[in-house]
Amino acid sequence: MNEPRQPQAPTLAAPSGWTGVVKDYGGDKAAFQVSANKTMMWIFLLSDTFIFGCFLVGYMSVRMTTTENWPLPSEVFALTIGGQSIPLILIAIMTFVLITSSGTMAMAVNCGYQGKRFSTALLMLVTALLGITFVSMQAFEWSKLIEEGIRPWGNAEGASQFGAAFFMITGFHGLHVSIGVLYLIIVAIRVALGKYDKKRVDPHAAGVQGGRYEIVEITGLYWHFVDLVWVFIFAFFYLW
Repeated sequence: MNEPRQPQAPTLAAPSGWTGVVKDYGGDKAAFQVSANKTMMWIFLLSDTFIFGCFLVGYMSVRMTTTENWPLPSEVFALTIGGQSIPLILIAIMTFVLITSSGTMAMAVNCGYQGKRFSTALLMLVTALLGITFVSMQAFEWSKLIEEGIRPWGNAEGASQFGAAFFMITGFHGLHVSIGVLYLIIVAIRVALGKYDKKRVDPHAAGVQGGRYEIVEITGLYWHFVDLVWVFIFAFFYLW
């Protein structure tokens, strides 16, 4: 004897158009557990990567095709200390300072996830202080080269493209560091005042503390990006 067939529920068609896009975005966001703030920071960093990449590729193209004498970095960026000319000593110190700041920023993010408010703020301020030190040394480097006749529109020691490439690339990076310093100070003050303790926990952030101190991690993403870009500038511009 045949059993009566159960009525089947009607199948709903997949949403199309902008409704489908919204549904898909919501699904991806839930799947990857990434908040909208962190996602937008990643998008910004990706776009900035293309800009710095274009600058460095343009620099390499000019460097390989120019017919004029290209200044030697070991001579141009040498610093005289105690009567001795030491090549790239200032650049090495700048690199050490910036890499150290990346370490203090990582410690600040870790303290943020542990809910250590004042330790987080202190480490962020230390990171900002190291950033100020880097920008100050870069300003000293600029003034030294300007005194030697190197300008964005010319170079008394060789190829004129050298000055244009140097001031454009290092200036754009220095602008990013300066903005990062302001960003660090503002977030550190708000962390110290407990502003983020009163925020609603983001369900897409990792952990309870992650929801309240996710802004520290987002700040860290920006700062680590600035440090990483400097590594490429150091390799292509100062060592090549």
